Amino acid sequence: MGCGSGRAVISLRKTCSDARTSFFYNATGITPAMAMRLRGVGSQYLFAIKDAGGDYFDGSKTYKVTLPKNIPAAAFWSLTLYDNQTRSMLKTPQKYPRAGSQGYPSPAAEEANDGSTTVWFSPEQPDGVSRGNWIQTDPDKGWVVLLRLYSPLDAFFDKSWRPTEIELVE
Repeated sequence: MGCGSGRAVISLRKTCSDARTSFFYNATGITPAMAMRLRGVGSQYLFAIKDAGGDYFDGSKTYKVTLPKNIPAAAFWSLTLYDNQTRSMLKTPQKYPRAGSQGYPSPAAEEANDGSTTVWFSPEQPDGVSRGNWIQTDPDKGWVVLLRLYSPLDAFFDKSWRPTEIELVE
């Protein structure tokens, strides 16, 4: 089935692929752990290529995502940006295009008073946003993002915890 067939498809350059092909394109590996439901061990990955409005991420724009309190990762969590053409980490002056619970190689993201964590994606750091809650984008490139949960907990698997959609900020 091709594009427009009613199946979930993702456009990669000028070709179309289904979700399985996209996962392989992104992960390029053969490891059962990436598709197994292992509570408290291993990792789970959430992959996004479009914003809440259904548009591909544009490096010249500003977006944000909020992770509700009690992020279900016993070890740590991380959001990392990748170039949508090369699959390599997005190259920017920031050097490490990531935000997460660990304080290395960039500062750890800070929680809000309600325990949630909001991460911003933009070419310039937004006013009032700490470095740990901002991932720099390249205004001339598109990008994709992976949320990794290491040692994922039940709230991820039973879907009682769910991040917001990644929203375009006007």
